[in-house]
Amino acid sequence: MSSQTGRGSGTGDRAGGAGASSGAASESAGRTGLTGFLSLLRREVLRFVRRPRNTFVPPFITNVLYFSVFGVILGERIDQIAGVPYILFILPGLVVLGAISNAFENASFTIFHGRWNRYIEEVLTSPLSYRTMVGAYVLAAAIRGAIVGVLISLIGAFFTPVGVTKPLYLVAFGIVITLLFAALGVTGGLWADDFDDLTMLNQFILRPLVFFGGVFYSLNELPQAVQQASLLNPMIYMVNGVRYGFLGVSEVDPNASLAVLSGLAIGVIALDVALFQRGYGLTD
Repeated sequence: MSSQTGRGSGTGDRAGGAGASSGAASESAGRTGLTGFLSLLRREVLRFVRRPRNTFVPPFITNVLYFSVFGVILGERIDQIAGVPYILFILPGLVVLGAISNAFENASFTIFHGRWNRYIEEVLTSPLSYRTMVGAYVLAAAIRGAIVGVLISLIGAFFTPVGVTKPLYLVAFGIVITLLFAALGVTGGLWADDFDDLTMLNQFILRPLVFFGGVFYSLNELPQAVQQASLLNPMIYMVNGVRYGFLGVSEVDPNASLAVLSGLAIGVIALDVALFQRGYGLTD
């Protein structure tokens, strides 16, 4: 009886030891993943923070021109649109344009440049999971987009008083749209074969969609058929969502817009993870 008890105790000790070892290994892996995520995120953030002339000066100059020409000069002729001064009406759209353009450009360039110079292989051979890699790239690009969006808001404040009517909606839409376009930038960086492809994506697809997304005009001023066609443009929902956050004015349901855009962001991020797992664009 005593010998059986001894064997049972030994087995229990070994099981307990195995369980403890497994728990310790899991905890260690979790710390490694978090450390790796923060390290990759820090590298990607420092990459654009250390080069402000390339990342922050161009949107600053561009939006000073936008506010000067469209907001001040043209705004004096248009007066009000949708019940608000024209310069205030265009501000949310310019914020969206700057935020998503920079989020997309940052993610697409860093992925493509890493492929081009083959230093992305250092990340791929690290112990990081694919979800961790994609998460760091997407979040870093979204941070750049958010910073540019805040910068454009401050520029607008020099031209006209700027208030925030629905701060929670503004923050929610800001997070969702920057994450969405950062994730799309990762996809674009994996797809592109050369730098011309990146330029094409931004200049001939992204920006036209934004300019036809209700940045400078109200949907109510368009013919009915054109209004319905415009609703197929996802930028309509982004611009109106941010406009609702700033002004409390929207031509589409902000709750539905936020739900759809959130679903799209999650879907594109999941696609990026799947592409990393397959090695799409990452391996010859």
